[in-house]
Amino acid sequence: MNIESYRTYCLGKKGVTEEFPFGEEILVFKVMGKIFALTNVQNFSSVNLKCDPEEGVELREKYASVTPGYHMNKKHWITVLMDGSIADKQLKQWIDRSYDLVAATLPKAQKQALNDL
Repeated sequence: MNIESYRTYCLGKKGVTEEFPFGEEILVFKVMGKIFALTNVQNFSSVNLKCDPEEGVELREKYASVTPGYHMNKKHWITVLMDGSIADKQLKQWIDRSYDLVAATLPKAQKQALNDL
């Protein structure tokens, strides 16, 4: 997956915005204002995704390209190295899971607003 297909996939999800809150290099995707994915646009070598803690442990054990979330809470985030070893289909599933985990934590009013989109 390249940066453009990654960006298009993330933006295709309901209620998603893209921002640069950490400087001009770090592209952040948010669902209703909460981060679910981020990457460096100058050097698209990895992406950070929200992850269930138990699933994160399993993914890190199974895939050499999955590490604890770089500059993130290592219990709840994973970093996926974009080294070609992870299939696009698999990465999209992890993006979906990250989005769903974050959307599930939204307050009731925001969940309703997201459903109404």
